[in-house]
Parts: sequence; structure tokens; C-alpha cells
Amino acid sequence: MGKFQGAMTVLTTAVLAVSLAACTGDRPTAEDAARTLAEGLARLDVGQSAFTSVEPAAVTGELATITDGFAPGAPQVTVDDVEETGEDSATATLDYVWDLDATDSDWTYSTTADLTRVEDVWQVAWEPSVFVPNLLPEEKLTLTRVPGDRGDITGARGEVLVTQRPVIRVGIDKTSVPADQQAASARALATLLELDPAEYEQQVADAGAEAFVVGLVLRDDAGRTVTDAQIDAIPGALRQADTLELAPTRTFARELLGSVGEATEELVEQSDGAVTAGDITGLGGLQLQHNAQLAGTPGLEVNAAPVDAPGTPTQQLFARPAVDGTDLATTLDPRLQTLGEEVLADEPSASSIVAVRPSTGEILAAANGPGSDGLQTALLGQYPPGSTFKVATSLALLRKGLTPESPTECSEEVTVDGRTFNNASTYPAQFLGTIPLLETFAQSCNTGFISARDTITQADLAAAATDLGIGVEASIGTPAFFGSVPTEAEGTAHAAAMIGQGEVLVSPLSLATMAASVGAGTRVTPTLLAAGESTDLDPGSEDAAATAAPTTDASPSASAAPSAQAAPSALTAAESSTLKTLMAAVVAQGGAQLLKDVPGAPVLAKTGTAEFGSETPPRTHAWVVALQGDLAVAVFVEEGELGSTSGGPLMQAFLTGAAG
Repeated sequence: MGKFQGAMTVLTTAVLAVSLAACTGDRPTAEDAARTLAEGLARLDVGQSAFTSVEPAAVTGELATITDGFAPGAPQVTVDDVEETGEDSATATLDYVWDLDATDSDWTYSTTADLTRVEDVWQVAWEPSVFVPNLLPEEKLTLTRVPGDRGDITGARGEVLVTQRPVIRVGIDKTSVPADQQAASARALATLLELDPAEYEQQVADAGAEAFVVGLVLRDDAGRTVTDAQIDAIPGALRQADTLELAPTRTFARELLGSVGEATEELVEQSDGAVTAGDITGLGGLQLQHNAQLAGTPGLEVNAAPVDAPGTPTQQLFARPAVDGTDLATTLDPRLQTLGEEVLADEPSASSIVAVRPSTGEILAAANGPGSDGLQTALLGQYPPGSTFKVATSLALLRKGLTPESPTECSEEVTVDGRTFNNASTYPAQFLGTIPLLETFAQSCNTGFISARDTITQADLAAAATDLGIGVEASIGTPAFFGSVPTEAEGTAHAAAMIGQGEVLVSPLSLATMAASVGAGTRVTPTLLAAGESTDLDPGSEDAAATAAPTTDASPSASAAPSAQAAPSALTAAESSTLKTLMAAVVAQGGAQLLKDVPGAPVLAKTGTAEFGSETPPRTHAWVVALQGDLAVAVFVEEGELGSTSGGPLMQAFLTGAAG
């Protein structure tokens, strides 16, 4: 070999050695393969990995089957460690984190995957246990939410209002009646349950061959009118015993308390993961607004189950116990709430009775009549208060030096900037002319108050209303409208505000608060939840309440009228005493004389009629507010006549019943 040839041989060998070294450094490592596998498992798509005995597409398909219907979707997967077990083998440890729900309690575990290098490609030995420990072929994951015991809703003195009460689910069991008789049985049961026969027949027909199609859930108490014998007489009819969270009666505080049932699609979307499809949850009212407290935290179970029978789990992979809900304590007095609903039972239009305890601000009753059609008239209604607002107007006048003996001019009519204001058609003629403020208040002379409009500004009027609690925000644990009084108004707008018309708006709650403030001698802040309860509402629950807010067409800004945070009340004991004197005169000689004979302490009151709409003559709301001892009450009738004639008898019945 010559020198040149020997030199070439050495050079070639050196270049080859460098090339092999470079090739070895670029070869994929076990760590690379483990990381690629983890990324693919987190996507449920392992197309970038290689496997020893199966195609990547088959593994991806298996992952889809394993997680089909498993709500969390995919896990987070990271590589914890890769240990070399030989020159061409390694074992990777993978860490998994499944975010199962909105809580911080995740399902975590680790698995191992064996890796083998074949022709510079790292291949994974696949089996389902690489994805989930102990998972077998032909098994999938199932997630079950296990509810805890739901808390009760209690009222005054701790009396239980809503708790688990017995019910029966009544329906057609399609396995117990021949197919050709199912339609007849469905129609017969629907007739018995007062359902639409054609609609229920279709529900039964559309259900599976082995379905139990529930027609109605009945309270299983002494009031049940559909008997077991009637149900059993229908072929295929079945009754199943169960319990549900229910109030004492079907109508008891229904708008306030809400109900409990399977979560709607809308509630699932609004809950930000706190509620999932199939959950039993609050569907309205306090049950929805405080669902997190009442429901507690559901437990979770992750099970492995056969792919072809996911309802029969074979092994439990993860469990988190449920946390029971806690009771929600309210100030509602069950007797007064029931009484209010009974008094309003025959009123065809929207109506409400709200009772507040002046000494504490506790809301004792928030009753709505059947004419409210499920709307929360008591707390969310927005209506002009009419002459009941003269309590606030009188306070403003007292602050300008007027007394009950001060003369006012009560004419048949008064014209302001071209608009004529009149008294009620039944106004007694003997009280026209110059009469004292006490008589103007007792007889509810509109023109007498409007004639004093230049004595006080709109700001004075709004301040007086605020000192009585109208338009003052309070966090009571459920949405409420507290009233709105404009701080600026002139001419006819100011004149209308003097008698509770124009853009002055209240709810029955805000007028009961006004009366309570007079009774207490200081502005009362209403409360619905007992001391120690949080008044914060669950996220999203206030949106649902917006659909339960009745409004009036008396003001174009009714639905947007805001309540205000107010400075400390300037109401004094002396002012309160004078207002009580004026309210006593309404019962002694004015429009509420029918309240004279109510048992118990003397009743103080103010009636009111508020015009609304564009008809001639206009339609009217009827109002009465009353004080009796440590009880303040507001009565409202949406389609009333006069406060004295439409609201007065209802107030009389309520106060008489409350005294009994």
C-alpha cells in the first residue's frame, strides 16, 4: 500500500466514524418517544407514535371507545420518568390528571409504558392499562355524579318549609300491558290525571318498548285525590313511591322558594361547570339562587364498564364522597305566608301581600295571588304607588314646617302646565276647600297635595322617600326591586310625583318597608335570610329571575329604574310619630274605616289608587299599607278599583287572620 493510498484509507475511516457518531446523536431517544406518546394520549390521537403489535389508528379508535360519553373528555398527560431497562428498551412513567368537574378534586394516577427500539424506532407495547390502570380490553370509562342529601329551607322559629316529602310517580309501564292496549291505557291514565290524552298517548308510543313513561308526580299526602285503586284499575298503570324536595303545599311561596328537579340545558350552560346534565338542582327561586349551599358538592365515581353494557360497572377506579348540603334559614312565617295566599286566592288579577316586622326588618310573608301567573309580584313588581306614596310626600312637607293642622287647598281639580289633575270620583264633597293637612291625608285629596308642590322640590320628595326605604338597595338573598323616585322633575312630572304617579315606581316589598320604617321610627332594611346566612346569589341565578319581574306600562323606564345606595336615614322619632297620627286618621275618618274593628292593637293605614295604561277611563292599581303593632303590611291588586274598596277588604282579612 502506498503512502497516498494509506492516507486515503485513514481519512475515509475517520469520516465514516464522524458520520456514524452524528447519526447516533440524531436518533430518536426513548424520552422523545415517551413525550410523543404523552402528547398523543392527551389529544386522544396517537397517530405520531409507533406500537409493537397494533397500528396507531387502532389505538386512537380504542381511546375514542374508552372515553365515549365520558364527560371530562381527555386528560392532561406528562412524562414523569424514563428508565432504560436495556440497550434497546426502556420504561416510561406517565402522570395523568383528569379535571372531572368544577372543584379542585381531580382524578390523578400514574401508569407505565414499555418501549422497545426496533430499527431506530421506539415502539410502545400497547394495552389499555397504559391509559388507565387495570383497564381491560373492551372496557370503557363511566362517570357518575352522586348527590348528597339536599339541605332544607326553614322559616321563622326554625320551622321546616321545604324538605323531602313523599310522592308517587304515576305512569304507564309498557312491559305490563300488550302493545295493542297501550294507547287506550295511556288515554285513560291521562284523563284520570287531567293531562292531555293525545299528548300523553304520543309520549307512551314514542318511548322504548320497556319504558316506564311517567305522566305525573303526585304528592302522597292526605290531599291526594287520585287513589291507588283508580290507578291500579288501568291496565299497565304503575305507581312508584319516591320523595321530592317540596314545600308544605303546591302553592306555598312557590315564586320565592322555587323548585327542585333535573337541570335544564340552560342552567347547565349558565353554571360554568357547577351543574351538569342529569343533576338534580334548584330550578328557580331560592332553590336556584342558593343551590350551591343547599345541594352541597356531589360525589363522583369513575368506573370501568363493558363497552356493550356501560350501565354495569366492573370495577371502581376513582371515588370522591359527596358533601351534603346545608339548610337555608329564612325569616318567612309559615302561618302568615299561608294566610296571605289564602286571602288572595280568589283575586283574578296579579296581586300580592307583603308583611315585614318593623323592629327587625324581617320579611314574614311575600305572598302572590294566582293571578300573578307565577311571576314574583311581591318582590319584583314595578308599579306606581298612587296615594300610598303620600306618606313620603307628607314627610317632605313636615320638613318644610307643615303640621297636621296646616291648611291645604283641596279643590275639585288643579291644572299644572296644561294637565288637569282630579280627585277620585268618590271623593266626599264636604272635604273640598281649605282643609288641614291631616284631613287632606285622611281623605286622600290629590289636589291638596299637588297644590303644595311648590313647597318642596323633587329632590326633597326623593330624599323623604329614601329615608323611608324607598329606592334603597338591600341584599336580601333573592332579587328584589326596592323602588325608584326621580331626584329631578318639574311641572306636571313633579305634580304627578307628589301623588305617587309619573315616574315613581315601587314594589309591594318597598311599600311594606316604607310602612315598617314609619313603625320603627327609623329606616328599616328588609331581610329575608336569617342572621349568619350569606345573601350572595349563585352565579347565573339572577338572570333567571329577570323573567319573573312583572312591570307596568305606567313608565317607559319601568324596567330600567335602578335602586340606589343611600346615605343614613334622617327620619326622626318625632317625624315618625306625626306620620302615625296621619295614618291613624285614615282609619278613624278616611278611606280605611273598615280596619277599625280588626282585633288587637289599633291599625294605622294609607290607601292608594294608581292610574295606568292609555284607556279612558284609565285602569287602576289598588294599594293599601297598614301598621299594627310590630307588623307592617302592603296589599296590592294590579287590576283594582280604589285602594279602599279593592285592597281594603284583603287587608282586613289578613290582619284579622294574623291576630287570630
